Amino acid sequence: MKRSKIEWTDATWNPSTGCNKVTTGCKYCYAEIMAKRLQAMGTPGYENGFEFTLMPERLEIPKNIKKPTKFFVNSMSDLFHEKMPIEFLDKVFKVIEETPQHQYQILTKREKKLDEYFKDKKVPDNVWLGVTVEYARTKHRIDVLRKIDAKIRFLSIEPLIGAMGDLDLTGIHWVIVGGESGVRARPMKPIWAIDIQNQCDEQDVAFFFKQWGTWGEDGIRRSKKANGRILLGQEWNEEPEYEIKDLDVLKNK
Repeated sequence: MKRSKIEWTDATWNPSTGCNKVTTGCKYCYAEIMAKRLQAMGTPGYENGFEFTLMPERLEIPKNIKKPTKFFVNSMSDLFHEKMPIEFLDKVFKVIEETPQHQYQILTKREKKLDEYFKDKKVPDNVWLGVTVEYARTKHRIDVLRKIDAKIRFLSIEPLIGAMGDLDLTGIHWVIVGGESGVRARPMKPIWAIDIQNQCDEQDVAFFFKQWGTWGEDGIRRSKKANGRILLGQEWNEEPEYEIKDLDVLKNK
């Protein structure tokens, strides 16, 4: 398990690594840059750089952790990647089902495979199922997610690279918004983020503002840490309500 600096999770779990670009939101992918850096450093698991790679030796990691943990699944890949074998995906969800003390946050840009996989399968109760929606042309992913019967459905609107327009958040429990970071980051206009926050408020959806990224609210380029994560004068750390299974109950099963 790797403790995460991502503000909305506790730790990351990567049973696979590597990916490829599917939309313009992927243009300056942080995971690709990091994977190539780790490859250059000789870090185990990144021998193939950012090529899609299964990591079966990592499957059992959550079983060794008793403390309830929120795992962001595949921060360095996409669990529903085109090259992901269904048999391996089944093994990932088996581990998830066998560790109900944890919460698993799964995010994808591949809504078609997501929909196909859950056509005849139940989403485990401890899964937060999400899609990335970086700009208005990817809003169709929300409609696909909405149809899937998950306890918590969420959107990652990061990097926010354009105005979203009207959002139908029916059946959505959580929205994360953030700007892009990195050397070639694209600026996020404040009005884009504010408009999403207003719509979340109007539709009673939890709102989480992750970061401004490389470009600050004032349009000045700085480190993302210096730009911070204040929007409309405050931090937004809202989360959907969720249940953590009692460990004593689990031990008696």
